[in-house]
Amino acid sequence: MGSIGSSADNAAAESFNAAFKRETLEGRKAWPYELEARLEAFRWLTRHNTRRRLSRLGQRSPVAYESALRPTATTLTQAA
Repeated sequence: MGSIGSSADNAAAESFNAAFKRETLEGRKAWPYELEARLEAFRWLTRHNTRRRLSRLGQRSPVAYESALRPTATTLTQAA
């Protein structure tokens, strides 16, 4: 991430928002109910995080990329 106020600071969020709008709003004017809009957003986010392959992650989904990382120790070793 860039420093606060730089163009790099917002680039990832803007790209994410553009993809979300393009893939969920294209050709749609409104949803009949708020619940349907929320479900559509949830479906898109689930697909984005579990099935969508990203070039930046070596053509893996975010979930697959994170699960491939080596687990790190979460506990501290005891002092002697």
